[in-house]
Amino acid sequence: MTDLNMIAERYIAAWNATDAAERGGLLGAAFTDDISYADPIMKGEGHDGVGALIDGVHQKFAGFRFSLKGTPDGFADTIRFSWALGPEGTESVIEGTDVGIIEGGRLKSVRGFLDKVPG
Repeated sequence: MTDLNMIAERYIAAWNATDAAERGGLLGAAFTDDISYADPIMKGEGHDGVGALIDGVHQKFAGFRFSLKGTPDGFADTIRFSWALGPEGTESVIEGTDVGIIEGGRLKSVRGFLDKVPG
C-alpha cells in the first residue's frame, strides 16, 4: 500500500531544502529519475531540472517555507495534496494543489495548480 502522507512529506522536504547537496538526496527520495514537473509558471524535467526550479523559488522567496495543507488523498497511482508557502509562523502568501503520478513509491510526474497568489 502506498503511504500518501510520506510521499507528500518527502515532496515538501525537497522543496524546503536550501542546501544543494541536501536537496540532491531529497530529490532522489521524492522523485523518480525522470520526474516531470509543471505548473502555470514553470516546468522542469529530471532531478536537475526540478532542483533548478526549487533553487529559483528559494532565490525569489528567501526564508519562505512550504507546508502541507490538510491530508493528501488519492487512488491507484495518483496523489493529490495542497500546500502553502510563506514566511514561517505567518499566513501563507502562495497556496497550491498538486496532482502527481506515483511509481515505486516516488513521484514520476507532478502537475501543480496555484490556488492563491499575491495580487
